[in-house]
Amino acid sequence: MREKKFKALKAAFPLTLPVMAGYMILGIGFGLLLQSKGFPLPWAFLMSVGIYAGSMQFVAVDLLASGAGLISTALITLMVNARHLFYALAMLIRYRDMGKAKPYLVFSLTDETFGLVSHIDPPEDVDRKSFYFAVSALNHCYWILGSAFGSLFGTLVPFNTRGVEFSMTALFLVIVTGNLMKKESRYSSVLGIVCSVLCLAVFGPDRFLIPAMAMILLALFLFRKRLEPAEKEGEE
Repeated sequence: MREKKFKALKAAFPLTLPVMAGYMILGIGFGLLLQSKGFPLPWAFLMSVGIYAGSMQFVAVDLLASGAGLISTALITLMVNARHLFYALAMLIRYRDMGKAKPYLVFSLTDETFGLVSHIDPPEDVDRKSFYFAVSALNHCYWILGSAFGSLFGTLVPFNTRGVEFSMTALFLVIVTGNLMKKESRYSSVLGIVCSVLCLAVFGPDRFLIPAMAMILLALFLFRKRLEPAEKEGEE
């Protein structure tokens, strides 16, 4: 059993290195921001373990600082993290035989983890369950370590945190730019941008996220036959 898990960890680690680079930087930014608002290291650790949603954790800092109510916090969390519902639905088949690990695997479906586990199959000699768990757990650990280090660094060294909250937006811009540069994902990326802009114009910046996610899902379903040939052509 131990050998099987080690083999899965060895296969998963190289694939998660790009995520490690991004999560460590973003986690440090989150830890610094949280520390600047008066919340010490244990808050950074517990939020990264229990919430583990980069964009929502940045939002949660202001919610905590302003003393937001439970209902408003729940609604904001739903709007910010609504996309994770679609991630879980998309992974139901792939995770159908995961047993006791399934709840954690679903919980840990961040944008980057979903991007890895939804497109990468484990090597033939590696156990599927152990491989997907290793990918998810490694990414989670990177985020926890980054957040804890940022909080600790903010305690020891005075740091101007102005603009740190923009780091998540910067990450999304990098991801979108990368997808636009790849022919196989360009069409779906443009479709997502168009749907988001339309919903932003109709519903406004505070209410557009859930309608945008629903519209993107519908658009991908309606245009799936046009998108599939582009993806196959890009793979070739």
